[in-house]
Amino acid sequence: MIALGVWQLQRKEWKEDLLVRYEGAAMSSAEVAWPTSEPAIENALYHRSRFDCAQVTGHQERSGQSAGGEPGWAHLVTCRNASGRVAEIALGWSDRPDIVQWSGGAVTGMIGPTTGGAKLVADPPQAGLQPLARPDPRDIPNNHFAYAIQWFLFAATALVIYALALRKRWRG
Repeated sequence: MIALGVWQLQRKEWKEDLLVRYEGAAMSSAEVAWPTSEPAIENALYHRSRFDCAQVTGHQERSGQSAGGEPGWAHLVTCRNASGRVAEIALGWSDRPDIVQWSGGAVTGMIGPTTGGAKLVADPPQAGLQPLARPDPRDIPNNHFAYAIQWFLFAATALVIYALALRKRWRG
């Protein structure tokens, strides 16, 4: 349990370095190529990028937040470019979950995390939608210090229980 606490402290340092890198990327205006592998995704997050959508292969509406902080709907599409690469693109925000019509094209924006990969949050928004809230690295939790404290407390609790068990054994 102590080793797990130490490991969480190491993860805390790693996460702090990662967040500093992501915040620097979010402030940069430099554009990176659309990532094509899992390691490339981690390095591209919070950078600006572009994707040329040759074919829309799916639509989805999820709860989302506008750039102004209003709750509503994020309108996403799955796209394939001319070389067959696939990307999820967040076209923009609206206050209604209606499916938007968008036939593709070149999109610029910021790469944000999504379940299983990355999405391009369009900037400017597409299909007549309003801007979505930009991906923000400050939304990534860094609770490794709390986890470390928990593991150290678990170890201390186990030590107290062990001491009480030994005491009971010696008395009995």
